[in-house]
Amino acid sequence: MVKNRAFRGGRRAVRQRPRPRRRGARVRATPGYQDGYGNGYREGVQAGLASFDTLFDGTSIIIPSYNQRELLGKCINSIVRYTEPSYEIIVIDNGSTDGTAEYLASLGGSVRYRVMERNLGFAGACNIGLMMAKGRTLMLLNNDILVTRNWLDQMLACLNSDPAIGMVGPVTNFISGEQQIPVPYTDIHDMQSFASNFNRHDPARWQDTDRLVGFCVLMRRETFLKIGYLDEGFELGNFEDDDWDIRVRLLGQRLVIAGDTFIHHFGSVSIRALGDGFLRIHTANERYYLDKWRGWQQCAGIVASSSADEERASALGISELFPNGVAVRAADADVYWVEGGIRRLVTGVLPFEAVKLSRIDLRRWPVGDPIEAGEAASRWHGADAEQVDGRACAVALLPDGTAYHLEGDTARRVLGPAALKSWNLHLKPMSEVSAGALEGWRTGAPIIALPKLLQAL
Repeated sequence: MVKNRAFRGGRRAVRQRPRPRRRGARVRATPGYQDGYGNGYREGVQAGLASFDTLFDGTSIIIPSYNQRELLGKCINSIVRYTEPSYEIIVIDNGSTDGTAEYLASLGGSVRYRVMERNLGFAGACNIGLMMAKGRTLMLLNNDILVTRNWLDQMLACLNSDPAIGMVGPVTNFISGEQQIPVPYTDIHDMQSFASNFNRHDPARWQDTDRLVGFCVLMRRETFLKIGYLDEGFELGNFEDDDWDIRVRLLGQRLVIAGDTFIHHFGSVSIRALGDGFLRIHTANERYYLDKWRGWQQCAGIVASSSADEERASALGISELFPNGVAVRAADADVYWVEGGIRRLVTGVLPFEAVKLSRIDLRRWPVGDPIEAGEAASRWHGADAEQVDGRACAVALLPDGTAYHLEGDTARRVLGPAALKSWNLHLKPMSEVSAGALEGWRTGAPIIALPKLLQAL
């Protein structure tokens, strides 16, 4: 039986079941009953919509899962047993065939969950969980984890010790990089005893790092709103956590290992189940990662320093590194023209497709006056294109292959081919120019690729 304290401060998702009728009993549905039932249902729907954005002062623990029912059960039980601060558990099942859905249903509503028809991968499942989350702090947690005494208290203490800390992760027995530590136990039954002695609050053991692995990461909701969802361009798993790390660092925020917090990791169970397919996926994800981020280090912290208006830069978050002069839309929403750091509703129909992004990415831009579709199209096709080497272009391509998006008197480096294509900048007027053609131009913040979001609630 899962303890109900998992939802202190949050709303419980309880699935009500109709009472079984007695055999032979008749149910009379009078008109008044039907009207009352219908009105009640509509009022319930409206109340749910009105309260959808209501948050609670706790942590949403988001667990993607695929065909590891036994490990998932152990993970959830450890959370219930060893977690004191307010939290909710959200499980996204990636189309498991081992009875995971039935197990989740048996928990009686103490765990919020969604069962997908197919495997969305780590990023896709986590993005669904992030859409469902109600906590003011957000955690991604692998399903092959056993948490330990004081684990969440101490990670929260680390995160809240400095507003410049963007994301926190613990140490463990099995992981790549700096977060792995040697452990004395060889039997899992001895693990909790070791962890109880290890997990003692000690800021001296906190450590800045360049990389946090996504087996367990914790951040404030405000940080998530600034960096956006995981990029679903990474297939199934691998590198999407490195991508998130970079976006946090682009904000000028720190990644910190809570070295006083240990949890047990059984270790990449779902990834190993891919067998020979793992190498292909790893290679494809690595290529996509390099297409996005090759040379990004020179831009670290640039969001925090690229604008003289710190309040504006803080509100825009990672959108400070999105281009001007593009048409965008969220799913099933209006089309906006983005220019000058604002979004303008496009009236009429554009002759080209707008770039699709998430609602949280869209909402970072403040709203300006509407713009007619014809004017937006004219701007897109280069009516105001700048002269470079005697040729009008919106994108200047240097001999070394580096592309610059020209925005007024400002040249902004496009950070890799993934960024060029994700914003459809490769469809704008483009010219090859000489190496010194952009000398004298004002240098603006670089342009990064838009994270791919395929999911919706």
